[in-house]
Amino acid sequence: MRRASTALILLVLLGACTAADTTTTTTLPPDREDAIPAERVKVDPNDDTHPPRSETSEYSYPVPLPHPVNTAGGEDSAFTTPDGSVLYFWFTPDVGVSAEDQVADGVTGIWRTERTGGGWTTPGRVHLQDAGKAALDGCEFVLDDTMWFCSAREGYTGIHWFTADLVDARWTNWQEADFDPAYEVGELHISGDGTELYFHSSRPGGLGEVDIWVSHRKGDDWGAPENVTAVNSQFTDGWPALSQDGSELWLTRLEGASQLYRSQRVDGGWGEPVLMFSGFAGEATLDAAGNVYFTHHYFEDGVMIEADIYVATRIG
Repeated sequence: MRRASTALILLVLLGACTAADTTTTTTLPPDREDAIPAERVKVDPNDDTHPPRSETSEYSYPVPLPHPVNTAGGEDSAFTTPDGSVLYFWFTPDVGVSAEDQVADGVTGIWRTERTGGGWTTPGRVHLQDAGKAALDGCEFVLDDTMWFCSAREGYTGIHWFTADLVDARWTNWQEADFDPAYEVGELHISGDGTELYFHSSRPGGLGEVDIWVSHRKGDDWGAPENVTAVNSQFTDGWPALSQDGSELWLTRLEGASQLYRSQRVDGGWGEPVLMFSGFAGEATLDAAGNVYFTHHYFEDGVMIEADIYVATRIG
């Protein structure tokens, strides 16, 4: 989501599920929370002037995930496994710093936490680069034992897509996995059967500033992108997420504030999107029960000061 957000996703906009796993990660110095500037004080959701709101009776009132997931830093771009037992997210200790500073801080990147009976485990860093080499990783998406992620890293110019394999409970074997450059693939979601690739892009031929596109698998390649005209508007429409059964397509629309919409598949096509969550809500990810996790950004005097992961339970 994020026109007014961290540098990584802005770069993706310009440049450019899944089975539960048992990944183990090791948190290396510096500590994630120790890297948060001392002047950053955790925003109290009760003081939020623009809290996220559910616009449908299908979902409960959204609430932030507790510590140690959310902190005074920026937790963003969540991705959940189907059973809801594992959550990946992107973290940076200070949402106001440049991408160059994020690369050098030692903690900005993809993190992972597991659900426990009493909450969530202390998140651990998912390392996707050789020791001593710089990388700024994000946009994580997991399908079975493969992770797709975007990265600005040493030895490459600009943003590129990579994959990593889950081997013996560790993500390894990362390698470049770029799509046709003409497709200009931004943040993506691949259907559970691996046949459809949904992504956002500002490529020519769209209806708005950024649109959602779909490519269909043809052998070992992806076919030419098709504009998903049924869900796009004159605004920025992006950050697609499919429900586990493929019957729902969730998207973030930037029309002033970011808002979450849902389109439902009807007779093989997508219906008109319906507003589901408002109040700076975006970047949805859903478990098999339909519970939705998303990013909420806090603003003060028009400036984003923090980001948290929220969850809303499906009740209807």
